[in-house]
Amino acid sequence: MKTICLILLPLLSCTAPALAQSAQSTAGLEQAAQAGIDIVVTANRTVTPVDHVGQSVTVLDTATIETRQATTVSDLLLQTPGVTVARNGGVGTVTSLSIRGAETDQTVALIDGVKLNDPASPGGGFNFGTLLIGNIARIEVLRGAQSVLWGNQAIGGVVNIITRQPSDHLEINARAEGGWHDTGQGFANISDKIGPVSASFGAGYYRTDGNSAYFAGKERDGYRDFGANGSVNIALAKDLSVDLRGFYSNGRTDFDGFPPPNYVFGDTRQYELAKQIVGYAGLNAGLFDGHFRNRFGYAHTDTKRRDFDPDSSPTETFDANGSADRLEYQGNVDLGSVLQSTFGAEREVTRLRTASYGFADVYTGNTPGRSRTFSVYGQLVATPMTGLSLTGGVRHDSITQSGPNASGDATTFSGSGVYSPNGGSTVFRGSYSEGFKAPTLFQLQSEYGNALLAPERSHGWDAGVTQHALEGAVEASATWFHRNSDNLINFVSCTAPLTGICVNRRFGTYDNVAKALSQGLEVALTVKPTPAFTLVGSYTYLDAENRTPGTGFGKRLALRPSQSVTVNADYRWSFGLETGATVSDIGDSYNNASNSQRLKGYVLAGVRASFPVTRNIAVYGRVDNLFNEIYQTIYQYGVPGRAAYGGVRLRY
Repeated sequence: MKTICLILLPLLSCTAPALAQSAQSTAGLEQAAQAGIDIVVTANRTVTPVDHVGQSVTVLDTATIETRQATTVSDLLLQTPGVTVARNGGVGTVTSLSIRGAETDQTVALIDGVKLNDPASPGGGFNFGTLLIGNIARIEVLRGAQSVLWGNQAIGGVVNIITRQPSDHLEINARAEGGWHDTGQGFANISDKIGPVSASFGAGYYRTDGNSAYFAGKERDGYRDFGANGSVNIALAKDLSVDLRGFYSNGRTDFDGFPPPNYVFGDTRQYELAKQIVGYAGLNAGLFDGHFRNRFGYAHTDTKRRDFDPDSSPTETFDANGSADRLEYQGNVDLGSVLQSTFGAEREVTRLRTASYGFADVYTGNTPGRSRTFSVYGQLVATPMTGLSLTGGVRHDSITQSGPNASGDATTFSGSGVYSPNGGSTVFRGSYSEGFKAPTLFQLQSEYGNALLAPERSHGWDAGVTQHALEGAVEASATWFHRNSDNLINFVSCTAPLTGICVNRRFGTYDNVAKALSQGLEVALTVKPTPAFTLVGSYTYLDAENRTPGTGFGKRLALRPSQSVTVNADYRWSFGLETGATVSDIGDSYNNASNSQRLKGYVLAGVRASFPVTRNIAVYGRVDNLFNEIYQTIYQYGVPGRAAYGGVRLRY
């Protein structure tokens, strides 16, 4: 701890200018939501021009989100470089997201700067299947390990979701849509500013009869969700304000299972009820005419999941409740135009309770079911000359789990640089980063738990170039990345005789036994030959391998396509009509670690259109999976076929 304090002290005394807003303050989120792709907030936890960022980041702004008409966040993320998605059925079912070949639970998911990851899931990851576009205004995808600023789980990267934020005048956004298999949705958001109070509130509802989660099933597995979001900023005085934010989701997902008497995968009447509550309260204080900015915050996340099978007794088969409470301080200091620092401290407490068929698996209290993490971090950004920005940072986490021997420390480092020799026409980027993921409460303390588990670790680098040409009409980029991960936690099956790690573990346990290598190439291209026509393409080559000594060495990691291509083309006609198309070509992958089950690649195509009826009202429609492609992202799980939707959008 003394070492970390010595690192942070110089940062306090030699820091520098930026755009002055924290990534988690309402003002910072509002500035990002309105700024298009020119700034980012996730890379440095403060509002930063994108040409000062050395990491690899993709921004999906409001215009892009509305143009592409996607229903779920995962559908949009699949179109970004380095991201792969696998789903256990239709909308609402469990959806895993991998960034640069990392596991889905090695991704940090944020909603308005607050972590969404679920402490009650075995790996502690976030289910992207239930995250609808709703009232989302912006998505930032930060690729590569980001544990220095974002801590636990940020090995693959960070996905930051920003909802519609307060505005300085009355704004109303609403839309309603219907289509295939009795699908319907409606969302609305209102924002305004009255005196010192600015606020934004939204709500929405989605439902669908869906498709069978079992690929050969006859019955449909539907999904419904009610959600709400809110953000309030109260200006108490100059450079002093209070932020209040909340996010709520309540859904039901039908899924298939393994019914008796044969217990093979097939149609069932099983369903899950899931509820998530996210709350944040923060105080923002600026000193020295805004050059020293402070944010004190408290965040609470609570996720409840209950599974039911009407054909079993008891009907409730599983119950899980995971929560996280986080106290945090973040400071930013600016000095001139040369240096800027970000530093802070966090204390997080996570809790877990699970039960199967009414019998408790893990208990909360003073023994199992609780984890405490105390963290300090610091990062320095230097701009020694025009066109050059250098960033370096360090973080230390002290982790204490309830139970015997369940504690540990993790220290991570990062460094990056961005340089343009010609005023931004050509930009070179490079970064080195480290990540860690602490073992989850389930991995430590469930009936399969191992209290001696150590954190998963990774280190890697990337290097790339971006070229702008024809006065901004063309932007092309290419990035090569490389990451090594070790101490990865895998489930180890146990058979008689139960010896070594398998003592008293007749079904199996978790252990730090795995290593992995992930490397590849990400290419992005944007072409605007005329103001009315935009062509956006991305390509990813991924080499993700198991490097664990033994029979699996050299095998490809499961559910990681080696290549993927996406092209979006949109044209705005002179009379107001906007038309577009998306084509995604996803390569082959393997369903299992032994590479014995191959999943064939597939091509998805969709078309869309929108037309402004008045200045405030537009109608739109789309057809997804235009050629009714039959494919699987996970073996034996079904996906939606050809589907058409139409809707109306209101802006005021």
